[in-house]
Amino acid sequence: MMRALWTSASGMTAQQYNVDTISNNLSNVNTTGYKKMRAEFEDLIYQTQRTAGTPATELTVVPLPMQVGHGTKVSATQRLFEQGSLRETGVFSDMAIDGEGFFRVLQPDGTFAYTRNGEFKVDRDRQLVTNKGLYAFPQVTFPENFIPDSVAISPQGEVSCKIPGQEEAAVIGQIQLYRFVNPAGLNALGDNLFKQSAASGEAIAGLPGSEGMGQIHHKFIEASNVSVANEMVNMIVAQRAYELNSKAIQTSDAMLGIANNLRR
Repeated sequence: MMRALWTSASGMTAQQYNVDTISNNLSNVNTTGYKKMRAEFEDLIYQTQRTAGTPATELTVVPLPMQVGHGTKVSATQRLFEQGSLRETGVFSDMAIDGEGFFRVLQPDGTFAYTRNGEFKVDRDRQLVTNKGLYAFPQVTFPENFIPDSVAISPQGEVSCKIPGQEEAAVIGQIQLYRFVNPAGLNALGDNLFKQSAASGEAIAGLPGSEGMGQIHHKFIEASNVSVANEMVNMIVAQRAYELNSKAIQTSDAMLGIANNLRR
């Protein structure tokens, strides 16, 4: 059996994974805080029929090796944490991070998760929560009868608001951000959440605007960093690569057919 059949099949499998990744990016083009992904590939093992440096004569050696590859495989899925564009919403509980960092939220099992999605809400207990009801951490609790239009969040994450009969706004909480040495190593959980892993390193806490952290933009959200035009180009390239591998399989099959039809 010609090895080209299996080599081309590995290429088709890899490009199918590539298209799956691109499709996921495109499906999340409107997901707040989403970070696009990129499939990465590496070549498979090589069959070495002759190594470079093999003696050719008493005085010379073979300058080049004789090797044949066996295709490709997916090696990793890289998440690209490029800054997304900021969009103004006017909602008093919305926040966007301009720069490095994540918001931290408390999960039901008591562990922490991290997100770039700043579409927070205020629950019945007047606490800042995500769309799934997860508490922002450190927790921010608004006072009774607070005036939503008076809520202000500074670029450094200081939360203040007024209550009826009070002239001056009072500071009620502080937003903290968290960053990682290798954010691409975080495990994606869905729901715009990431979880710390051995590859990402420990979370490093800091105030917005200091210690390498980004700043907070109040009443803004961060849009997805997916470029539709770029993803469409990547999809075309992946489709053509898939087609070329299928053509190589057809060519190998035709060559096998010729060999099978030989007559003595």
